[in-house]
Amino acid sequence: MVQLIDGDITSREVLAWKGLHIFHAGMSSCSQKLRIFLNLKGIEWQGHELNLGAGETYSEWFLGLNPRGLVPVLILDGAVHIESNDILALLDERFPSPCLFPPGHAAEIADLLRLEDDLHLDLRTLSFRFVMNRTGSNKTPEMMARYRDGERTVVGAPDHERRAHEIEFYQRLAAEGITDDAVRASAAKLRAAFEALEQRLASAPYYLGPDLSVMDIAWFVYATRLNYAGYPFARLHPRVHAWRAGLAEDPRFSDEVELPSTIREAMATNHAAWTAAGAAFTDVAGF
Repeated sequence: MVQLIDGDITSREVLAWKGLHIFHAGMSSCSQKLRIFLNLKGIEWQGHELNLGAGETYSEWFLGLNPRGLVPVLILDGAVHIESNDILALLDERFPSPCLFPPGHAAEIADLLRLEDDLHLDLRTLSFRFVMNRTGSNKTPEMMARYRDGERTVVGAPDHERRAHEIEFYQRLAAEGITDDAVRASAAKLRAAFEALEQRLASAPYYLGPDLSVMDIAWFVYATRLNYAGYPFARLHPRVHAWRAGLAEDPRFSDEVELPSTIREAMATNHAAWTAAGAAFTDVAGF
């Protein structure tokens, strides 16, 4: 559980906040996952939305709240919690009904959420290329320097490894964009994960069996984002396709992953152009 300690936090006004506050972003997949979770739990919360496109998570103030520069962040009666999957586990303990971390599955869920987290940059790669048509970095040199060079800690220790992954991603994005090779590598890893889910759904309606769980939330977000990107779910994983469509009928799910109209319109134009040029998702990914 990643709860920051006093010395990690320089944006100190949050330490006096009461209640449940969430820093989040509309298009952040981890934020979407948490918002769906909160909807299903019926938990009241106060939101603080950040603009990822404007680099607000790389501001000095936000880095003083979360040195990793990522959303979501939970402030619960002045305690600062980072890392979305840790936040979900904490809230399931604090608000146990309905239970979304089924008893008897603790070790399995921990492993599965670790896999989901490991694939996050692959989801970002495909999302940037085929949903947002982002071919360069929106992080200025000043933002990157602030993020890279600040003397910040997580739980009292330097946090170089986690930040290094973010720095490497945006440096590569600035230098070469998102290449076809990067698309193919990320698509292959996510295809393997969805093939595993396809097998699970052959014998049960949900990821872990007969009941909805946090794993359905997590993979619904991934499947929805890739469905927007043009991933061929109906052809490759028909059970996953039907499972995702069924969950999307519930506004507690669908409302949190809906694309803004400006992105939908641009995406339709881009997809038509990519299809005509033989550069759509399936063309590049090779499936």
